[in-house]
Amino acid sequence: MSSTSPAHPRVVVIGAGIVGCSLADELTARGWTDVTVLEQGPLPAPGGSTSHAPGLVFQTNPSKTLTGFAAYTVEKFGALEVDGVPCFDRVGGLELATTEERLAELHRRAGLAASWGVRGEVVPASRCKELWPLLDETKVLGGFHTPDDGLARAVLACRAQTARAERRGARFLGRHTVTGIERESGRVSAVVTDRGTFPADHVVSAAGFWGPVIGRMAGVDVPLLPLAHQYARTRPLPALAGARAEASRPILRFQDRDLYVREHGDRLGIGSYAHRPMPVDPFTVPAYDDAPVMPSSYPFTPDDFAPSWADCRWLLPALADSGIEEGFNGVFSFTPDGMPLLGESRALRGFWLAEAVWVTHAAGVAKAVAEWMVDGRPAADVHECDLTRFEEAQRSPAYVAERGARQFVEVYDVIHPLQPMEQPRPLRVSPFHERQRQLGAYFLEGGGWERPHWYEANAPLAAKRELPERDAWSARYWSPIAAAEARATRERVALYDMTPLRRLEVSGPGALAFLQRMTTNDLAKKPGAVTYTLLLDETGGIRSDLTVARLAEDRFQIGANSPADEDWLLRHAPGDVRIRDVTSGTCCVGVWGPLARDLVQPLTRDDFSHRGFGYFRAKRAYVGHVPVTAMRLSYVGELGWELYTSADLGLRLWDTLWEAGQEHGVVAAGRSAFNSLRLEKGYRAWGVDMTDEHTPYEAGLAFAVRMDKGGFIGREALERAGEPRRRLTALLLDDPAAVVLGKEPVYVDGVPAGYVTSAAYGCTLGRCVAYAWLPPLAAGTAVHVEYVGQKVPATVAEEPLFDPEMSRIRR
Repeated sequence: MSSTSPAHPRVVVIGAGIVGCSLADELTARGWTDVTVLEQGPLPAPGGSTSHAPGLVFQTNPSKTLTGFAAYTVEKFGALEVDGVPCFDRVGGLELATTEERLAELHRRAGLAASWGVRGEVVPASRCKELWPLLDETKVLGGFHTPDDGLARAVLACRAQTARAERRGARFLGRHTVTGIERESGRVSAVVTDRGTFPADHVVSAAGFWGPVIGRMAGVDVPLLPLAHQYARTRPLPALAGARAEASRPILRFQDRDLYVREHGDRLGIGSYAHRPMPVDPFTVPAYDDAPVMPSSYPFTPDDFAPSWADCRWLLPALADSGIEEGFNGVFSFTPDGMPLLGESRALRGFWLAEAVWVTHAAGVAKAVAEWMVDGRPAADVHECDLTRFEEAQRSPAYVAERGARQFVEVYDVIHPLQPMEQPRPLRVSPFHERQRQLGAYFLEGGGWERPHWYEANAPLAAKRELPERDAWSARYWSPIAAAEARATRERVALYDMTPLRRLEVSGPGALAFLQRMTTNDLAKKPGAVTYTLLLDETGGIRSDLTVARLAEDRFQIGANSPADEDWLLRHAPGDVRIRDVTSGTCCVGVWGPLARDLVQPLTRDDFSHRGFGYFRAKRAYVGHVPVTAMRLSYVGELGWELYTSADLGLRLWDTLWEAGQEHGVVAAGRSAFNSLRLEKGYRAWGVDMTDEHTPYEAGLAFAVRMDKGGFIGREALERAGEPRRRLTALLLDDPAAVVLGKEPVYVDGVPAGYVTSAAYGCTLGRCVAYAWLPPLAAGTAVHVEYVGQKVPATVAEEPLFDPEMSRIRR
């Protein structure tokens, strides 16, 4: 609880759908009993997305966080009932493959399930037929069966949780339309409705697709797009005649045609994502009493559904003589990346979002938000859902609409982990973009930035290298050119565009004291020092890792990871500290390789020798005509510098380095080579290899913690920490031709024991490097990594894998 919250805070939750009801239950269970839930419609079915939701709960997801949310939903709703009727039917789930591509995807999903602790297995077509007798098994190649998935009765779960919350003191008020949010001294103070004003210390918007409406009242951006989704019920089927239960067979997902199917007694319900996106303006949704059925239910459009109906009849012959009895287009929310929007706004303290949440994840989200409000942080890592995660360039209504609609289209698509959305692109480009295009850069996208992953200009270098052949999946968004660029970095020198990495300037009389309190390492060094350090939360979890350069007594440049880092620092900054994001006005070239000094030194009158410019030092200098802030850092394990300058001079800097580097065999190198080299060196990537679920000691970052420097956030928790029960562990795949990509399960003695965080082919080591969270294991221990259903042998390796003496960097 924040220091500004009273001992018994008054909470107003806006929205009595599945998220609002679950949140009231979770908050009151933790002792926050002064909870008022306001709903514009009647209770218990007020007409939002919850009121029409088909209730599918599939736990397995590429996101570990969403899988955890869904698992808690299964656990919680599975223990609830109303008048003897359970709130969850554990009928299981069955995802079908009718193509070889989908069958491979199901094997990958089975790997995700094993990584995240969900029961599931890939089964043959004959087993699919046993589970779903209405199937034409000749159309099916196999399926992924998850016995613990099932159907949530969302409105019933709302009733059950409402009753529990009311017994603890909460109140639920229907027919209260919110008309305004009041504030005082930067904090929320009340919620205004058409039937009175409700004082509040905390307000949570759990309004579903009305989230942008509530957000506008609070002055808080809510980047989500409501879209209509088709759902239809068939006429009674003779094959299901006499059905006693609402559903007894697994939920069926026919993802090759963007469809799912569930039972409704002697009928089938069919949901389709195969139709055109149907965006809905949340500001024009009719009120409950003005809607033909309910606000979230729009008229069914049969022409849109016709192709899906044909696909269902192709798969389920029992539908041949049936038809659609009823249908509707139901509205629910999508964000630009398909993830929920969670957390407290810094613009209006005490105003929280719990938006863009499906029934699948509702209970888990509510638990996380309740923990966040009561305890100061959720137990689970939620950085993928944090409301601050989008860059300003990703928040325009046009961007949200375009990406949100694409998320709808791609719900059931086979998506590669490196696959970016194609539009709107390009959005953000570095000053070097035109030169990169001339070199044949292959761009992927992240944070709105165009990021070169390799350059076709280096193809002749790749022709000289023998590399193991890759399977079709791992060969996507990868090129052997990346290996040639990595080798050129190790042997000569390469230029890397580091512009997309976030840069913050922290200045003012209190800057040093502030950063000392916020981070783990000792920053009390002379100007010119660069320090690797960590941001922790109060539990000792790693919120981020930072590179901090002290450029003057009261001015620091910070290399950060995401908008959440700036938000965290701004929340804690005292009045004598200024924090400014300087990323867009600056740029950076990484110059790395054994010939980096040979390239840079002739271009400057400043001393770039090892004695004159030591490792982890920074200085102002000129490179040719360009003023730069040079930092002697290396994330690829080679001699070199990061050279920063203003965006207007960036192209001149690139051209200066490129021209001078020709005699040294310079190449432009991309993110793919960068990732390979950093993994060989054991450098961690925050948000991938570690999150706030992990401590520095578990992540192998104890060197970045100085317990003797004085107090810092998380210090007390680290003092209480015992021996780590898990560690971020380096693995080398035994077979030089084997490759894994990340998130695969790792087996120890035949049992799933952890999962891969990131992996890449180590071009110097000649085999794939993978990092994984595992119990403490001795170097040399044999393990197996499951890749697309195959167990790949690997061995625990001693770190660092490459240049343990650091001789290549410090020369």
